[in-house]
Amino acid sequence: MVDFLVNFLSTPAIVMGLVALIGLVAMKNSPSTVVMGTFKTMLGFLVLSAGSTVISGALTPFSTMFNAAFGMSGVVPEDNALVAGVQTVLGFETPLIMLISFVINIILARITPFKFIFLTGHMMFSFAGTMAIVLDIMGINGWTAIAIGSVIEGISMVVFPAIAQPFTKKILKTDAVGFGFWGSSLIVFCGWIGKLVGKKDRNEEEDTWENVHVPESFGFLKDMSVLMGIIMVAVFIIVAVAAGPEVVGELAAGQNMFVYAIVQGLTFVAGVLVLLQGVRMFLGEIIPAFKGISEKLVPGARPALDVPIFYGAAPVATTIGFLCAFVGGILATFISTQMSVVVLPGVIGLFFMGGAAGVFGDKLGGKRGAVVSSFLLGFLFSIIVALAYPLIDVTQYGVEGLWFASTDAIIVAVIMRLVGMVFGL
Repeated sequence: MVDFLVNFLSTPAIVMGLVALIGLVAMKNSPSTVVMGTFKTMLGFLVLSAGSTVISGALTPFSTMFNAAFGMSGVVPEDNALVAGVQTVLGFETPLIMLISFVINIILARITPFKFIFLTGHMMFSFAGTMAIVLDIMGINGWTAIAIGSVIEGISMVVFPAIAQPFTKKILKTDAVGFGFWGSSLIVFCGWIGKLVGKKDRNEEEDTWENVHVPESFGFLKDMSVLMGIIMVAVFIIVAVAAGPEVVGELAAGQNMFVYAIVQGLTFVAGVLVLLQGVRMFLGEIIPAFKGISEKLVPGARPALDVPIFYGAAPVATTIGFLCAFVGGILATFISTQMSVVVLPGVIGLFFMGGAAGVFGDKLGGKRGAVVSSFLLGFLFSIIVALAYPLIDVTQYGVEGLWFASTDAIIVAVIMRLVGMVFGL
Protein backbone atom coordinates (compact mmCIF):
# COMPACT_ATOMS: atom_id res chain seq x y z
CA MET A 1 0.00 0.00 0.00
CA VAL A 2 2.82 2.38 0.89
CA ASP A 3 4.57 1.61 -2.40
CA PHE A 4 1.37 2.36 -4.30
CA LEU A 5 0.88 5.70 -2.54
CA VAL A 6 4.52 6.66 -3.08
CA ASN A 7 4.32 5.81 -6.77
CA PHE A 8 0.99 7.64 -6.99
CA LEU A 9 2.30 10.84 -5.39
CA SER A 10 5.55 10.54 -7.36
CA THR A 11 3.62 10.66 -10.64
CA PRO A 12 2.79 14.37 -11.01
CA ALA A 13 0.44 13.95 -13.99
CA ILE A 14 -1.80 11.59 -12.01
CA VAL A 15 -1.72 13.84 -8.94
CA MET A 16 -2.65 16.87 -11.05
CA GLY A 17 -5.44 14.92 -12.71
CA LEU A 18 -6.79 13.89 -9.31
CA VAL A 19 -6.62 17.49 -8.08
CA ALA A 20 -8.54 18.65 -11.14
CA LEU A 21 -11.07 15.83 -10.71
CA ILE A 22 -11.72 16.65 -7.05
CA GLY A 23 -11.99 20.37 -7.77
CA LEU A 24 -14.36 19.98 -10.71
CA VAL A 25 -16.56 17.54 -8.81
CA ALA A 26 -16.61 19.85 -5.76
CA MET A 27 -17.90 22.65 -8.00
CA LYS A 28 -20.67 20.29 -9.22
CA ASN A 29 -19.67 20.50 -12.87
CA SER A 30 -21.29 18.24 -15.44
CA PRO A 31 -19.71 14.81 -16.00
CA SER A 32 -18.54 15.96 -19.44
CA THR A 33 -16.77 18.99 -17.98
CA VAL A 34 -15.19 16.86 -15.24
CA VAL A 35 -13.81 14.33 -17.72
CA MET A 36 -12.53 16.99 -20.12
CA GLY A 37 -10.93 19.08 -17.38
CA THR A 38 -9.29 16.07 -15.73
CA PHE A 39 -7.77 14.66 -18.92
CA LYS A 40 -6.70 18.03 -20.33
CA THR A 41 -4.96 18.82 -17.04
CA MET A 42 -3.06 15.52 -17.19
CA LEU A 43 -2.25 15.94 -20.88
CA GLY A 44 -1.05 19.51 -20.34
CA PHE A 45 1.24 18.41 -17.57
CA LEU A 46 2.57 15.51 -19.66
CA VAL A 47 3.30 17.93 -22.52
CA LEU A 48 5.11 20.18 -20.04
CA SER A 49 7.07 17.20 -18.71
CA ALA A 50 7.93 16.06 -22.22
CA GLY A 51 9.40 19.48 -22.90
CA SER A 52 11.45 19.28 -19.70
CA THR A 53 12.72 15.84 -20.71
CA VAL A 54 13.79 17.09 -24.13
CA ILE A 55 15.59 20.05 -22.54
CA SER A 56 17.37 17.81 -20.04
CA GLY A 57 18.30 15.39 -22.82
CA ALA A 58 19.97 18.20 -24.77
CA LEU A 59 21.74 19.66 -21.75
CA THR A 60 23.26 16.39 -20.50
CA PRO A 61 25.72 16.00 -23.42
CA PHE A 62 26.33 19.75 -23.29
CA SER A 63 27.49 19.36 -19.68
CA THR A 64 29.73 16.44 -20.70
CA MET A 65 31.31 18.51 -23.49
CA PHE A 66 31.84 21.48 -21.19
CA ASN A 67 33.54 19.44 -18.48
CA ALA A 68 35.76 17.72 -21.05
CA ALA A 69 36.67 21.05 -22.64
CA PHE A 70 37.99 22.45 -19.36
CA GLY A 71 39.32 19.20 -17.90
CA MET A 72 37.51 19.54 -14.57
CA SER A 73 36.13 17.00 -12.12
CA GLY A 74 34.10 17.58 -8.98
CA VAL A 75 30.44 17.40 -7.96
CA VAL A 76 27.38 18.21 -10.03
CA PRO A 77 24.34 19.63 -8.16
CA GLU A 78 21.55 17.17 -9.00
CA ASP A 79 18.98 16.26 -6.34
CA ASN A 80 16.97 13.50 -7.94
CA ALA A 81 19.97 11.43 -9.03
CA LEU A 82 21.53 11.80 -5.57
CA VAL A 83 18.38 10.83 -3.67
CA ALA A 84 17.75 7.89 -6.00
CA GLY A 85 21.30 6.71 -5.33
CA VAL A 86 20.78 6.35 -1.56
CA GLN A 87 17.41 4.58 -1.61
CA THR A 88 19.00 1.18 -1.03
CA VAL A 89 19.95 2.56 2.40
CA LEU A 90 17.14 5.00 3.13
CA GLY A 91 14.28 3.43 1.15
CA PHE A 92 12.13 3.09 4.27
CA GLU A 93 12.37 6.66 5.57
CA THR A 94 12.19 8.63 2.31
CA PRO A 95 8.77 7.53 0.98
CA LEU A 96 7.09 7.77 4.38
CA ILE A 97 8.48 11.27 4.97
CA MET A 98 7.06 12.23 1.59
CA LEU A 99 3.61 10.79 2.29
CA ILE A 100 3.20 12.11 5.82
CA SER A 101 4.58 15.56 4.94
CA PHE A 102 1.90 15.91 2.27
CA VAL A 103 -0.79 15.19 4.86
CA ILE A 104 0.79 17.78 7.18
CA ASN A 105 0.86 20.25 4.27
CA ILE A 106 -2.90 19.88 3.75
CA ILE A 107 -3.60 20.26 7.49
CA LEU A 108 -1.44 23.40 7.71
CA ALA A 109 -3.12 24.86 4.62
CA ARG A 110 -6.46 24.26 6.31
CA ILE A 111 -5.68 25.73 9.77
CA THR A 112 -3.01 28.40 9.10
CA PRO A 113 -2.86 31.57 6.97
CA PHE A 114 -0.39 29.78 4.65
CA LYS A 115 -2.92 28.54 2.10
CA PHE A 116 -0.65 26.58 -0.22
CA ILE A 117 -0.79 22.94 -1.29
CA PHE A 118 2.57 21.86 -2.70
CA LEU A 119 1.97 19.85 -5.89
CA THR A 120 5.44 19.40 -7.39
CA GLY A 121 5.83 15.66 -6.87
CA HIS A 122 9.49 15.13 -7.78
CA MET A 123 10.45 18.04 -5.53
CA MET A 124 8.51 16.48 -2.65
CA PHE A 125 10.45 13.26 -3.14
CA SER A 126 13.87 14.95 -3.37
CA PHE A 127 13.22 17.00 -0.21
CA ALA A 128 12.11 13.86 1.64
CA GLY A 129 15.32 12.16 0.56
CA THR A 130 17.33 15.15 1.72
CA MET A 131 15.68 14.94 5.15
CA ALA A 132 16.39 11.21 5.37
CA ILE A 133 20.07 11.72 4.46
CA VAL A 134 20.68 14.61 6.85
CA LEU A 135 18.93 12.93 9.78
CA ASP A 136 20.77 9.65 9.14
CA ILE A 137 24.10 11.49 9.17
CA MET A 138 23.04 12.95 12.54
CA GLY A 139 22.38 9.42 13.83
CA ILE A 140 18.59 9.68 13.60
CA ASN A 141 16.74 7.08 11.56
CA GLY A 142 13.63 4.91 11.52
CA TRP A 143 10.34 6.32 12.77
CA THR A 144 12.04 9.16 14.65
CA ALA A 145 13.57 10.39 11.40
CA ILE A 146 10.23 9.98 9.65
CA ALA A 147 8.44 12.07 12.29
CA ILE A 148 11.03 14.86 12.31
CA GLY A 149 11.52 14.89 8.54
CA SER A 150 7.78 14.89 7.83
CA VAL A 151 7.11 17.87 10.10
CA ILE A 152 10.01 19.86 8.66
CA GLU A 153 9.02 19.14 5.06
CA GLY A 154 5.33 19.76 5.73
CA ILE A 155 6.12 23.18 7.22
CA SER A 156 8.50 23.99 4.36
CA MET A 157 5.77 23.14 1.83
CA VAL A 158 3.68 26.08 3.02
CA VAL A 159 6.35 28.51 4.27
CA PHE A 160 8.51 28.78 1.14
CA PRO A 161 5.55 29.36 -1.24
CA ALA A 162 4.24 31.98 1.21
CA ILE A 163 7.58 33.81 1.17
CA ALA A 164 7.57 33.85 -2.64
CA GLN A 165 3.90 34.74 -3.10
CA PRO A 166 4.19 38.56 -3.32
CA PHE A 167 6.66 38.10 -6.18
CA THR A 168 4.70 35.24 -7.77
CA LYS A 169 1.59 37.41 -7.82
CA LYS A 170 3.52 40.27 -9.41
CA ILE A 171 5.09 38.12 -12.14
CA LEU A 172 2.03 36.05 -13.09
CA LYS A 173 -0.49 38.85 -12.44
CA THR A 174 -2.68 36.48 -10.44
CA ASP A 175 -2.94 35.37 -6.84
CA ALA A 176 -4.49 32.04 -7.81
CA VAL A 177 -1.27 29.97 -7.83
CA GLY A 178 1.85 29.68 -5.67
CA PHE A 179 5.49 28.79 -6.32
CA GLY A 180 6.12 25.14 -5.42
CA PHE A 181 9.81 24.68 -6.14
CA TRP A 182 12.75 24.17 -3.79
CA GLY A 183 14.78 26.97 -5.34
CA SER A 184 12.15 29.65 -4.85
CA SER A 185 14.00 31.57 -2.13
CA LEU A 186 17.12 32.04 -4.29
CA ILE A 187 15.09 33.01 -7.36
CA VAL A 188 13.07 35.53 -5.33
CA PHE A 189 16.21 36.96 -3.70
CA CYS A 190 17.96 37.38 -7.04
CA GLY A 191 14.82 38.89 -8.57
CA TRP A 192 14.73 41.39 -5.71
CA ILE A 193 18.37 42.31 -6.40
CA GLY A 194 17.42 42.70 -10.05
CA LYS A 195 14.76 45.16 -9.01
CA LEU A 196 17.29 47.18 -6.99
CA VAL A 197 19.68 47.54 -9.93
CA GLY A 198 16.93 48.38 -12.43
CA LYS A 199 16.32 51.89 -13.66
CA LYS A 200 14.40 53.93 -11.10
CA ASP A 201 12.17 55.58 -13.69
CA ARG A 202 11.86 52.57 -15.99
CA ASN A 203 8.91 52.11 -18.29
CA GLU A 204 7.76 48.55 -17.67
CA GLU A 205 6.32 48.26 -21.18
CA GLU A 206 9.56 49.35 -22.86
CA ASP A 207 12.32 48.22 -20.51
CA THR A 208 11.97 44.48 -21.05
CA TRP A 209 13.72 41.83 -23.10
CA GLU A 210 10.33 40.96 -24.57
CA ASN A 211 10.19 44.31 -26.35
CA VAL A 212 13.75 44.80 -27.60
CA HIS A 213 13.86 47.08 -30.63
CA VAL A 214 15.75 45.62 -33.60
CA PRO A 215 16.29 46.95 -37.14
CA GLU A 216 13.79 45.79 -39.76
CA SER A 217 16.47 43.74 -41.53
CA PHE A 218 16.85 41.74 -38.32
CA GLY A 219 13.14 41.44 -37.71
CA PHE A 220 13.44 37.65 -37.45
CA LEU A 221 15.09 38.19 -34.07
CA LYS A 222 11.73 39.34 -32.70
CA ASP A 223 10.58 35.73 -32.88
CA MET A 224 11.51 34.14 -29.57
CA SER A 225 12.08 30.68 -31.02
CA VAL A 226 14.37 31.96 -33.79
CA LEU A 227 16.38 34.13 -31.38
CA MET A 228 16.74 31.27 -28.92
CA GLY A 229 17.70 28.90 -31.74
CA ILE A 230 20.48 31.15 -33.03
CA ILE A 231 21.89 31.67 -29.53
CA MET A 232 21.77 28.03 -28.47
CA VAL A 233 23.24 26.71 -31.74
CA ALA A 234 26.14 29.16 -31.35
CA VAL A 235 26.68 28.11 -27.71
CA PHE A 236 26.60 24.39 -28.54
CA ILE A 237 29.04 24.80 -31.45
CA ILE A 238 31.52 26.78 -29.33
CA VAL A 239 31.47 24.19 -26.53
CA ALA A 240 31.68 21.29 -29.03
CA VAL A 241 34.76 22.81 -30.67
CA ALA A 242 36.34 23.37 -27.25
CA ALA A 243 35.62 19.76 -26.24
CA GLY A 244 37.16 18.39 -29.41
CA PRO A 245 36.08 15.85 -32.05
CA GLU A 246 36.99 12.80 -29.97
CA VAL A 247 34.65 13.69 -27.06
CA VAL A 248 31.87 14.91 -29.33
CA GLY A 249 32.28 11.87 -31.59
CA GLU A 250 31.46 9.53 -28.69
CA LEU A 251 28.35 11.52 -27.84
CA ALA A 252 27.28 11.93 -31.47
CA ALA A 253 27.67 8.24 -32.36
CA GLY A 254 29.45 9.01 -35.62
CA GLN A 255 27.48 12.11 -36.60
CA ASN A 256 29.46 15.11 -37.81
CA MET A 257 30.52 17.29 -34.86
CA PHE A 258 28.96 20.49 -36.20
CA VAL A 259 25.78 18.81 -37.34
CA TYR A 260 25.44 17.24 -33.90
CA ALA A 261 25.95 20.60 -32.16
CA ILE A 262 23.38 22.29 -34.41
CA VAL A 263 20.79 19.55 -33.87
CA GLN A 264 21.32 19.50 -30.09
CA GLY A 265 20.99 23.29 -29.88
CA LEU A 266 17.76 23.22 -31.87
CA THR A 267 16.51 20.24 -29.87
CA PHE A 268 16.93 22.33 -26.72
CA VAL A 269 14.80 25.08 -28.28
CA ALA A 270 12.17 22.56 -29.39
CA GLY A 271 11.99 21.33 -25.79
CA VAL A 272 11.40 24.87 -24.55
CA LEU A 273 8.60 25.40 -27.09
CA VAL A 274 6.92 22.13 -26.07
CA LEU A 275 7.29 23.05 -22.41
CA LEU A 276 5.68 26.47 -22.92
CA GLN A 277 2.75 24.91 -24.77
CA GLY A 278 2.27 22.44 -21.93
CA VAL A 279 2.38 25.25 -19.36
CA ARG A 280 -0.36 27.17 -21.15
CA MET A 281 -2.57 24.10 -21.49
CA PHE A 282 -1.94 22.91 -17.94
CA LEU A 283 -2.55 26.25 -16.19
CA GLY A 284 -5.64 26.86 -18.30
CA GLU A 285 -7.23 23.79 -16.71
CA ILE A 286 -5.73 23.44 -13.22
CA ILE A 287 -6.45 26.97 -12.00
CA PRO A 288 -10.23 26.88 -12.60
CA ALA A 289 -10.41 23.29 -11.29
CA PHE A 290 -8.51 24.14 -8.12
CA LYS A 291 -11.16 26.67 -7.19
CA GLY A 292 -13.36 23.76 -6.18
CA ILE A 293 -10.78 22.59 -3.65
CA SER A 294 -10.12 26.07 -2.34
CA GLU A 295 -13.83 26.76 -1.92
CA LYS A 296 -14.98 23.40 -0.54
CA LEU A 297 -12.12 21.45 1.04
CA VAL A 298 -9.34 23.88 2.00
CA PRO A 299 -10.88 27.35 1.80
CA GLY A 300 -8.58 29.88 0.15
CA ALA A 301 -5.94 27.30 -0.82
CA ARG A 302 -3.70 27.80 -3.85
CA PRO A 303 -1.79 25.14 -5.78
CA ALA A 304 1.99 25.63 -5.42
CA LEU A 305 3.37 24.68 -8.84
CA ASP A 306 6.72 24.01 -10.51
CA VAL A 307 9.07 26.66 -11.90
CA PRO A 308 8.07 26.42 -15.61
CA ILE A 309 4.85 28.34 -14.84
CA PHE A 310 6.93 31.53 -15.12
CA TYR A 311 8.53 31.00 -18.53
CA GLY A 312 5.48 31.97 -20.53
CA ALA A 313 5.45 35.39 -18.83
CA ALA A 314 8.74 36.32 -20.54
CA PRO A 315 10.16 33.70 -22.95
CA VAL A 316 13.04 35.87 -24.22
CA ALA A 317 14.06 36.77 -20.66
CA THR A 318 14.01 33.03 -19.90
CA THR A 319 16.69 32.51 -22.56
CA ILE A 320 18.73 35.50 -21.39
CA GLY A 321 18.39 34.21 -17.84
CA PHE A 322 19.81 30.79 -18.68
CA LEU A 323 22.79 32.25 -20.55
CA CYS A 324 23.64 34.73 -17.79
CA ALA A 325 23.15 32.08 -15.09
CA PHE A 326 25.47 29.78 -17.02
CA VAL A 327 28.16 32.47 -17.07
CA GLY A 328 27.68 33.02 -13.33
CA GLY A 329 27.90 29.27 -12.76
CA ILE A 330 31.16 29.03 -14.71
CA LEU A 331 32.67 31.84 -12.62
CA ALA A 332 31.59 30.04 -9.45
CA THR A 333 33.14 26.80 -10.74
CA PHE A 334 36.55 28.43 -11.13
CA ILE A 335 36.27 30.08 -7.71
CA SER A 336 35.26 26.76 -6.14
CA THR A 337 38.59 25.25 -7.23
CA GLN A 338 39.99 27.12 -4.21
CA MET A 339 37.28 25.81 -1.87
CA SER A 340 36.44 22.45 -0.29
CA VAL A 341 35.02 21.02 -3.53
CA VAL A 342 34.87 21.96 -7.19
CA VAL A 343 31.24 22.52 -8.17
CA LEU A 344 30.76 21.80 -11.86
CA PRO A 345 28.04 23.71 -13.71
CA GLY A 346 24.72 22.00 -13.03
CA VAL A 347 23.41 22.93 -16.46
CA ILE A 348 19.89 21.59 -15.92
CA GLY A 349 19.49 23.50 -12.64
CA LEU A 350 21.04 26.60 -14.18
CA PHE A 351 18.49 26.53 -16.98
CA PHE A 352 15.37 26.00 -14.90
CA MET A 353 16.37 28.36 -12.08
CA GLY A 354 18.33 30.81 -14.22
CA GLY A 355 15.45 31.11 -16.68
CA ALA A 356 13.07 31.95 -13.83
CA ALA A 357 15.54 34.47 -12.39
CA GLY A 358 15.68 36.10 -15.82
CA VAL A 359 11.89 36.42 -15.82
CA PHE A 360 11.80 37.79 -12.26
CA GLY A 361 14.61 40.25 -12.98
CA ASP A 362 13.02 41.37 -16.24
CA LYS A 363 9.61 41.97 -14.69
CA LEU A 364 10.99 43.70 -11.60
CA GLY A 365 14.05 45.52 -12.94
CA GLY A 366 13.92 45.47 -16.72
CA LYS A 367 16.70 44.27 -19.05
CA ARG A 368 19.45 45.21 -16.60
CA GLY A 369 17.60 43.51 -13.77
CA ALA A 370 17.23 40.30 -15.79
CA VAL A 371 20.97 40.11 -16.52
CA VAL A 372 22.06 40.86 -12.96
CA SER A 373 19.41 38.63 -11.37
CA SER A 374 20.20 35.55 -13.45
CA PHE A 375 23.98 35.99 -13.33
CA LEU A 376 23.79 36.29 -9.55
CA LEU A 377 21.61 33.20 -9.35
CA GLY A 378 24.06 31.15 -11.40
CA PHE A 379 26.93 32.27 -9.20
CA LEU A 380 25.16 31.70 -5.86
CA PHE A 381 23.62 28.41 -7.01
CA SER A 382 27.09 26.85 -7.18
CA ILE A 383 28.81 28.80 -4.40
CA ILE A 384 26.13 27.78 -1.89
CA VAL A 385 26.85 24.15 -2.75
CA ALA A 386 30.59 24.68 -2.25
CA LEU A 387 30.05 26.37 1.12
CA ALA A 388 27.59 23.78 2.45
CA TYR A 389 29.34 20.69 1.06
CA PRO A 390 31.56 19.99 4.11
CA LEU A 391 28.52 19.75 6.40
CA ILE A 392 26.85 16.81 4.63
CA ASP A 393 29.04 13.95 3.43
CA VAL A 394 27.09 11.82 0.97
CA THR A 395 30.12 9.77 -0.10
CA GLN A 396 29.48 7.44 2.85
CA TYR A 397 26.50 6.14 0.87
CA GLY A 398 28.72 5.27 -2.08
CA VAL A 399 27.59 8.33 -4.06
CA GLU A 400 30.37 10.12 -5.94
CA GLY A 401 30.21 13.26 -8.05
CA LEU A 402 26.74 14.36 -6.93
CA TRP A 403 25.41 16.73 -4.30
CA PHE A 404 22.22 18.59 -3.44
CA ALA A 405 20.99 21.30 -5.81
CA SER A 406 17.76 22.73 -4.35
CA THR A 407 18.67 25.88 -2.45
CA ASP A 408 15.66 25.82 -0.13
CA ALA A 409 16.40 22.23 0.88
CA ILE A 410 20.09 23.06 1.37
CA ILE A 411 19.19 25.97 3.65
CA VAL A 412 16.96 23.73 5.77
CA ALA A 413 19.56 20.94 5.80
CA VAL A 414 22.35 23.29 6.89
CA ILE A 415 20.22 24.66 9.73
CA MET A 416 19.47 21.10 10.84
CA ARG A 417 23.15 20.17 10.78
CA LEU A 418 24.18 23.25 12.76
CA VAL A 419 21.48 22.60 15.36
CA GLY A 420 22.59 18.98 15.51
CA MET A 421 26.18 19.99 16.08
CA VAL A 422 25.12 22.16 19.03
CA PHE A 423 23.57 19.05 20.58
CA GLY A 424 26.44 16.80 19.61
CA LEU A 425 24.63 14.98 16.79
